[in-house]
Order: sequence, then C-alpha cells, then structure tokens
Amino acid sequence: MASLRAVVFDMDGLMFNTEDVYWHVGSEILQRRGRRFTAELSHAMMGRPPQPAFETMIQWDSLPDTWQQLAMESEEAFVEILDRYLAPMPGLMPLLAALESAGMPKAIATSSQTRLVDAVLSRFAMHDRFQFILSASDVVHGKPDPEIYLRAAQRFALPPAEVLVLEDSQIGCRAAAAAGAFTVAVPGEHSRGQDFTVATMVIESLADPRLYELLRLEPRP
Repeated sequence: MASLRAVVFDMDGLMFNTEDVYWHVGSEILQRRGRRFTAELSHAMMGRPPQPAFETMIQWDSLPDTWQQLAMESEEAFVEILDRYLAPMPGLMPLLAALESAGMPKAIATSSQTRLVDAVLSRFAMHDRFQFILSASDVVHGKPDPEIYLRAAQRFALPPAEVLVLEDSQIGCRAAAAAGAFTVAVPGEHSRGQDFTVATMVIESLADPRLYELLRLEPRP
C-alpha cells in the first residue's frame, strides 16, 4: 500500500448531518407538489451534483419543473432550516484536530454548490482548516465520475493512491475508487443499505480506531 499523505473529505452526510437536512428539504419540496419524498428517491439522489440529482426527482415523480427551479427552491429551503438541524457527524472534530496535530493536509470535495458549502462551513468557522475546497461548480463531470478526486490529487501534487478519501455514499465511493484513491466508506443512517464493495475499507464512524491506525494519528479528546 502506498504511503497516505493527504485526506479528502466529502461533506454531506460525512462531515455533517446534512443528509438529514436534505431529507426535510426534499419532503417539503415534494409535499408542495402533492408528492412524497421516499427513501428510494433519497438514495437515487444521494451524492450526485444538483443537475442529475434534481433531474432524478423530476423523472421519479413526473414533475413539470426544471432542475434549475428545484435547485433554487431547495437552496432557499436548505439555508432557511440549517440552524435548526445542522450538526457535525460523530468523530469529525477530534479527527480534524488529530490531522492538524500530525501536519497532514486535508481538503473537501463535495457535490454541493458553493453557496451551500459556505453556509454549512461558516457555521463552524471551518474554511481555513482546509487546504482547499472543491464543489460542484469546480468540475465538469460530477460524482460518480472521478474528476473531482483527480483534481484534488493534482492540487495536493500527489498521486491518487497517496490520497485517502472519506465518503458516506456509494456514488462518492465509486468516484474516489475510479480516481485510484484509497477509498474509505463511512455509511450513515441514510446510506447504510448501499453497495460499498468498491471501497478499500468500510468503517463505523469518523471515530473508528482503524482510521487513526491507517493514518498513524494520535487520538484527540
């Protein structure tokens, strides 16, 4: 195994419980249209950039809207309820501290739009804790295409095999694995039933001791 020299975090459902927030948003958007947001639709949209995610919603429920209309409506609803529901996922804060203590560089690669990324990270003053942040607007092809993780490796000036990627969704893991990164799946409540066979390792949470051992980190309180 290549030496691991940098870490890339997905954001939604991995760093923060934003999948819970998106569940409320999806439910509200479809309720306005007399439809119901289901676990099956949530799984089909999870991890995808805005256009294919909302095109999936449109096809699923035969909606007359454009994906741009749904994306704008979703963004407004997301920001409006963020303070009520947003929380870091278990183990995130100690892991960030341990990486910083070890001097290991880290970044974020997310399918979310920049506005939503900023809305989430600003609530925890996190922008400056990462070497860089890649969002949906920084790539042509979204996950499961490997572009975002190939770009992350290039920004680190490292071969992908030396970059560890943390993902909570099947689509995100497919993107990381296709890029050649060391792919670690951290399934959450909304993604536990997905297929993570492409991942190099599956762990319980960001506090899993196996992750610390892999990265040779000292646990932080």
